[in-house]
Order: sequence, then structure tokens, then C-alpha cells
Amino acid sequence: MLVLRTAQEADLDAVFGMARRIGPGMTTLKADRGALRDRLALAASSFAGEVAQEDADYLFVLEDLETGQVCGVSAIKGAVGVHEPFYNYRIATTVHASPTTGRVNRVQSLHLSHDLSGAAELCSLYLDPAWRKGAAGRLLSKGRLLFMAQFPQLFGRKVFAEMRGFQDGEGNSPFWEAVGRPFFDMDFHEADDLCGKGDRLFIEHLVPRLPLYTHLLGEDACAAIGQTHADTAPARRLLEQEGLHFDGYIDIFDGGPVLQANLHDLRALRASRLAPARAGTPQGAMPTLVASTGRHAFRVVVADTDPDCPVVVLPQVALDALGVGAGAPLRIMPLSSGGLPQRQ
Repeated sequence: MLVLRTAQEADLDAVFGMARRIGPGMTTLKADRGALRDRLALAASSFAGEVAQEDADYLFVLEDLETGQVCGVSAIKGAVGVHEPFYNYRIATTVHASPTTGRVNRVQSLHLSHDLSGAAELCSLYLDPAWRKGAAGRLLSKGRLLFMAQFPQLFGRKVFAEMRGFQDGEGNSPFWEAVGRPFFDMDFHEADDLCGKGDRLFIEHLVPRLPLYTHLLGEDACAAIGQTHADTAPARRLLEQEGLHFDGYIDIFDGGPVLQANLHDLRALRASRLAPARAGTPQGAMPTLVASTGRHAFRVVVADTDPDCPVVVLPQVALDALGVGAGAPLRIMPLSSGGLPQRQ
């Protein structure tokens, strides 16, 4: 059985191995062993409630309990852009009309923004290719949202996720070549690495402040605006199922879309509910996300149960995976978005 659980410092080797396999473009999970060791320590302090919201970093791993293998990672940052601005481009469209010629032009432009400063960020999602089947990806992505539903007081009113932007077959970013390189005078991977190490001050110093008119950037760069990396497309679909949407903000490096939602509009907050656990064989069962309710040892599994039953009836193996006994409160939500129960 697979379980999504809070990351531990003993997971360093596994997380580092996954970070090495990711490739360029995921700023929040770089293959830097020292930085990952620090991040796991910060995650432990975050789950323990020992850090402020703007510093909190809730890191989760997906583990196969039969083999002990850690095969996935995902995270939630409590708030971004509090200590320093968190930049995106906002897409705007202006209409220019000439009464004398009768011409009307719609011009798209990019405006530097830090509107998302203070919002929670869903980030660092990676699943080992060998496990990209069944419910593993949905557990890894959606399971962490039950943590937000259980502890909404830990987050602000808005949540977002930056999707990796389009790259060509050779790993080049057309958006970066047209927008980033002329102003930053460095390779995409170098800028991405600097951000991954927490050095964002160079953005403030070098990024252009005036709007950028997209029709001047070239066809390849324009086509890349708001487009998702092929490897990230499945992750985008999962987040859209949970209530996040594209609202005209893009990453300043690769032009990838930024999905966002109000925290309380997420399906996990609208539709999950609490119910006591009981060991047994459920009737009318359907695949359901089932989470324990402890902050420090938060765990989520996918199990067949009746999401409408007043009591969560689960096989003993599922209760053992969650680390709970009969009568313990559990937070549940159907794995798919159909047939939502009422939230309690």
C-alpha cells in the first residue's frame, strides 16, 4: 500500500535521488544535498508548529509500505514573498482604436507583478516514472490538499502553483531566450539554479519594470506563453480538478502558467469531511482519499470505502498505514470529483 506522509530527515537520500532525476525547470526541488538536508529539517519544524507561516515548508513523501521505497515528493509552502517580493508576469490586453482609419488592434503585454506575495504555494511535485500508474499521482498531488483542509489556519486566503513552462526537444525555453536572456545575461539553467538556492534578489535588480509587448518577442516566445511543459501536463490536470485555474499570471523565466484559487474554493475544503474510523469491510465502496488528522504525523492513503457513511469503514491494513485505531477521526474525500459528500 502507498501512503503519503510527512517527510523525515531520514528521507534525504531518497529525496536527493528524485531531485537528480527531475531535470531543469523545477526551481523548488534542486539536487543540492545540503539544501535538501536543511529543507527536511525545516519541514520537521514546520509540522511541529515551530516556525512562522511565511517560513513554513510542509514537505511530504510517497512511500510504498511493502518495500519501504520512497517514490514521490510534494510540498506546500506556507506563504511566499513575505521576506522578499515574489515575481510573476501578469498578462494584459489593451485595445487601440483609430477612428480615422477604422483600425482596431488588440495588443497583449506582460506586466511585472508580485500580486501573489503572501499566498501559499503548492510545489515540488515529482513522482518516479515507475510509479506513474493507478492512483499514485492523485494521492501525491491531492493528498496534501487534505492537510490544508485539516489545518486551514496555517495558510492565507490564496493558494497557487507554478507549472513548468514549455521547453523544446533540446531543453531550451523559447520564452527565456526572448525575455530572460537579454536582461539577465545568463543561461536559463543558471537563473533557475539561483532561484532554487533562494537567491531572488538578482531578479529585482535586473528584470525590466516597463510592460513587455508580446508581439515584439517573436513567434516561438509568444507561442510558449502560458504553455505547460509536457512532463507537467498531468500535474496541471490534477490541480485543475481540485479547483485551481489559470488567471493570466505566468512564470517570469519560462512563461509557464500559474494556477491559483482561493483556499476555501479548493475541493478539499469544500467537500472533505470528518468521520470516525472502524475496521471492517465497507459496503458500496469507492476509491477515497483518507487522511489522519494529526499535524506532526499526517498520513493519507487511497482506500475503498463509502464516503457517505457516517463511519469510515476501512480494512485493518489501511488503518495500520494511517497509524490510527478504531474510533480515531479521519478526513475523507472521494478520489475523483464526482459524488461529493457534505463537509462537516
